[in-house]
Amino acid sequence: LEMGKTDVRDPAEVAERYPGVTYHLYDLVTDAGPDRIRDMWAAMEELFASGALAPLPVRSWPLDKAREAFRFMSQAKHTGKLVLEIPPALDPEGTVLITGGTGALGRVVAEHVVRQWGVRRLLLAGRRGPEAPGAAELVEHLRGLGAEVSVVAADVSDAVSVAELVGKADPAHPLTGVVHAAGVLEDAVVTAQTPESLARVWSAKATAAAHLHEATRDLRLGAFVVFSSAAATLGSPGQANYAAANAYCDALMRRRRAAGLSGLSVGWGLWQTSGDGMTGGLGETDVARMARIGVKAMSGEHGLALLDAAQRRAEPYVLAADLNPRVLAAKSATALPALLRAFANGQGPARPTAAAGRPSTDWAGRLAGLTVEAQYQNLLDLVRTHAAAVLGHAGTDAVRADVPFTDLGFDSLTAVELRNRLSAATGLRLPATFIFRHPTPAAIAEELREQLCPAAADPSAPLFGELDRLETVIAGHAHDEDTRGRLVARLESLLWRLGDGAGDGSGDTVAGDDLESASDDELFELIDRELPS
Repeated sequence: LEMGKTDVRDPAEVAERYPGVTYHLYDLVTDAGPDRIRDMWAAMEELFASGALAPLPVRSWPLDKAREAFRFMSQAKHTGKLVLEIPPALDPEGTVLITGGTGALGRVVAEHVVRQWGVRRLLLAGRRGPEAPGAAELVEHLRGLGAEVSVVAADVSDAVSVAELVGKADPAHPLTGVVHAAGVLEDAVVTAQTPESLARVWSAKATAAAHLHEATRDLRLGAFVVFSSAAATLGSPGQANYAAANAYCDALMRRRRAAGLSGLSVGWGLWQTSGDGMTGGLGETDVARMARIGVKAMSGEHGLALLDAAQRRAEPYVLAADLNPRVLAAKSATALPALLRAFANGQGPARPTAAAGRPSTDWAGRLAGLTVEAQYQNLLDLVRTHAAAVLGHAGTDAVRADVPFTDLGFDSLTAVELRNRLSAATGLRLPATFIFRHPTPAAIAEELREQLCPAAADPSAPLFGELDRLETVIAGHAHDEDTRGRLVARLESLLWRLGDGAGDGSGDTVAGDDLESASDDELFELIDRELPS
């Protein structure tokens, strides 16, 4: 498509020069009235819907990248349109609402929008409102920066509460921005999820976002920012509920942008913030688990810089995470989330799964021939090593053999991860509840020993095998009377030594002090054994 009147061409010349191209000339001022334009758009809409036509490619740059955009345009290599995006400006006279405003992330963002975005009026909403720990100090700090601040208690998962919250903005300084930073974490494996836990996580993030959207859709907002999670894009073990809620928020922001409204969803990785709120609930084990897939905890300064960069972009969704390229490169592709596999070099170990398969070590062969105690000790070392890795410990000292896993810091998520590691290491198919059925490293090691080293065969089996062979040999040969007599005597002597000759008192014959009370038959039996004929 080309707009202009000075570069009109002859359709025949165009067809001759560009085979397969048809050239149509429209004068939208003189040749096409409203009815004709409507018909044209209706026909084009059908062609786009059927796939016969594809939209022109559009490449956009934020306004502060205009120099780069013009440099690209000067190369004349593009097809379609190049666009400079002008970010909507926050009215300095307006009010910005921050949900989760008294939480760990909310406090960081509140100070940032005052310092860097020029916001002078804040409405901070939280479940406890002014009663939240540190709320009074936060208000005093923000007022010291020149901002007017109100802190209110509100349940943003309730539509009526959200409508009242939006209505609290001073009419002289209407709401011009929303930052939805509220959320709840209830991590657990899928089998441990409940309708109640799903509802709590969903309502705090997704339902609240929907209510905020409905309550503000008729306002001229310069910014509507949702703090989403990388879990919705990359996946995160134990966070199916949180990933689903944030995926909804990502889609909602796309819908707002399609409707011409402001909307930005930021899929955050891990922040270094501490205290209450979502990130404050993450322990060393959670951080270690994320570090193993190359996600580092980013500083508040870095996170806020990424927030500003996201605000300048045209996309309704961005992923903002601090990645460790060395960790990613050392992994195999299957050990990483799908979107990060391009960083892997394919040399690292695959992600452990619960499926039985070829173990990393032939433990059955390695343990064969060892004493029971040595087998147990080898497997205990294996369990402690993997347990320490799951918990993020550098060594195994903190993983004592007799301490329950729950006391070591394991939950349902880390228990499944340990189960997966042990399955991959041993090749055994272990149930999801394996760790909690055997509550200590010592119990796990003993259970693994029993599965990898089943009870040895009956030690007398080889002896009876030899007897079977001897019986076959004897039965298969004819013997003269003298040979048969010597053979019988030899076997009777052997039976005597195996029976009473062991001195264990278990024989059936009469001996010692029992001679006086022995019957005639018992005495004759004793003579026959002592003096074989």
